[in-house]
Amino acid sequence: MFGVAWVLHGTNPSVVQWCAWAIVVVIVLDYIDGIVARLNDETTQFGAIFDIIGDRITEMICWIVFAGFGLIPIWVPMIMVARGFIVDGLRSASYAQGMTPFGDNNMMRSKFTTWLTAGRPMRAIFATAKCCAFFFLAVGRLAQLTGGTDTWLGHFYTYTWFLWLGWFLVWSAVILSIVRALPVVFDAIAFLREKNARPRPAVDEAN
Repeated sequence: MFGVAWVLHGTNPSVVQWCAWAIVVVIVLDYIDGIVARLNDETTQFGAIFDIIGDRITEMICWIVFAGFGLIPIWVPMIMVARGFIVDGLRSASYAQGMTPFGDNNMMRSKFTTWLTAGRPMRAIFATAKCCAFFFLAVGRLAQLTGGTDTWLGHFYTYTWFLWLGWFLVWSAVILSIVRALPVVFDAIAFLREKNARPRPAVDEAN
């Protein structure tokens, strides 16, 4: 993703065009590695945490870079960065208890919040929305360089249906990010309160 971000700042449309596909490959491979881990029964707490780290790096680079090009408002990466710190910071409390972000052993307190934040269908929908949104924004960067006429991929940016679909996916990804973060915040607060309310072990005054 660092390489993709660097290439996107170039001015060669033929090279920049491949960045759109490279972003898709990065996100798809990130999704596939989870499938491979589950099929081989190799899922671990470290793997789940490292998967989130990879997601955050990819996502934040994209939001920040495309905001830098003026394709999305600056408040979008600001919200996404804040959202990432808040969610990951609150989740860290459950990691100390041996819990994982996904799967059956997570800190979510209801079936609905588990489905919304850790369920595979919702995670797949969210990943697809982000993948398509970043692909669309990469095509938008290409259109900035060419006016949407010099490359086959950039030409799509001149179609009204492509613009409507693309912006729908961009804002869907933003909204889903916020919506999926709220249950983590509320359940994490309840989890922390419950943990703090537990009686502490008696202290041996003789020691």
